[in-house]
Amino acid sequence: MSSPSPHVAVLGGGPCGLYAARVLTRAGYAVTVLDKGDRPGGLATSHLRNGNWYDMGCHMLHEFDQEIYKDIMSIMGDESIPVQLDAKIRWAGSFYRYPLQPKDMLRGIDFFTLVYYVLGLFAAQFKSSMVPWVPKNAEEALIMLYGDPLYEFFFKDFTHRYWGIHPRELSATFITTKMPRLSAVDMIKKYLAKIGIKDRAIQAVDSALHEETLHYSRTGAEAMPRFISKAVQAAGGVVVQDAEVERVSIDPETNRVTSVRYRKDGMELELKCDECISTIPIPHLVQRTEPPPPESVQAAAKEIRYKPIAIYGLLVNKPKCIDALYIYYRDRMFHRVGEPKNAGLTVNPPDHTLLIVETTCEIGDEKWLGTDAAKEKIYADLELENICTRDDVVEAHLLNGETGYPLFSLGFEPYLDAVKDWVKTVPNLQSVGRQGGFSYPNMHSAMRIGAKAAEAVMKRS
Repeated sequence: MSSPSPHVAVLGGGPCGLYAARVLTRAGYAVTVLDKGDRPGGLATSHLRNGNWYDMGCHMLHEFDQEIYKDIMSIMGDESIPVQLDAKIRWAGSFYRYPLQPKDMLRGIDFFTLVYYVLGLFAAQFKSSMVPWVPKNAEEALIMLYGDPLYEFFFKDFTHRYWGIHPRELSATFITTKMPRLSAVDMIKKYLAKIGIKDRAIQAVDSALHEETLHYSRTGAEAMPRFISKAVQAAGGVVVQDAEVERVSIDPETNRVTSVRYRKDGMELELKCDECISTIPIPHLVQRTEPPPPESVQAAAKEIRYKPIAIYGLLVNKPKCIDALYIYYRDRMFHRVGEPKNAGLTVNPPDHTLLIVETTCEIGDEKWLGTDAAKEKIYADLELENICTRDDVVEAHLLNGETGYPLFSLGFEPYLDAVKDWVKTVPNLQSVGRQGGFSYPNMHSAMRIGAKAAEAVMKRS
């Protein structure tokens, strides 16, 4: 490393940005993290409301990346709580372990329906093995993977409800990067492969293991990013919360980022930097660059969209509501309900519990605004699922995320490529992570992406 070390600006304090700062500060680099939230973690944090912590969804650390896992454990110590994965999905009138297991299908679905699904899967595999074809959209990709019967019953309506657009208007890329595989279907595919009908189709994302240990905290998801932030600062780094990035200045002569202007406490401040790692939504980076990128890049950035989320955190006057860490639902107002107390969250009063009710929405609609009508629909569905009644709900807190999920709408790829190609033309700029890379990493994968971004900086200096 050259001396003096370059100053690295990290835009965004989610898992990716924080871990990039962690790697850099351990190596002796000067780092400043600018994060618009009032606490570190981005969408993977919690918010304190009336003495309780409410997560922005279900966020726990896996052990898959052992290097990162051991590092996080060294930072958190006893604050980390190991918990066994216990996820379920409501399907065909019953609850099944998630990811779906073969014996659950055999036990829970009547014989003739199961045969119908398997025959559909067999037909899809046979067709793709005999006449390989490239799916034009998510609908065709799902049919290629699972056959018409499972697509019609399991995926079609749920995907439409979740994203607000029909699967034929989603890119096939969505299936390879977001949609988890059904473990039970994978098992059937293995048997088909033994008789020569091999899966030559596209592959979906590896689902979580049926048995694995996750890591959580008594104060929820907020603990891990808080501890990483403290470690960054202890190593000499600076983490600025409530810092809204307004301009990323690029020198026209060198085409390098030279400074970042941000707003904090009503004042506009400037941060000089030699390197910039951005994890903010990639369209926001384009909009805030000065001078602006070519008009074609600006136009492409406008085509990159995210799906907003509205999280309803409920304090419930019951000691326990669900028999799982979280449950997926396919035909309710919400798509997932988590009960973090089952993972060790401290709840006040102790004889109450918290529910994290996750919904997708559009900015300004009833779910986003948390209208009485939206809450009433959520409470009605919670009652129908025997989770809790309206009268059980003591408090309701609404948490919003404008850029909750990257939206892989049909034809998005060339627009994203155009923006990423422009980023590559700026030698000391990287746009990475879930928001900055427009991708779907889980927390340990996002941190690994941050580590790689940090390593790229170190190689250049």
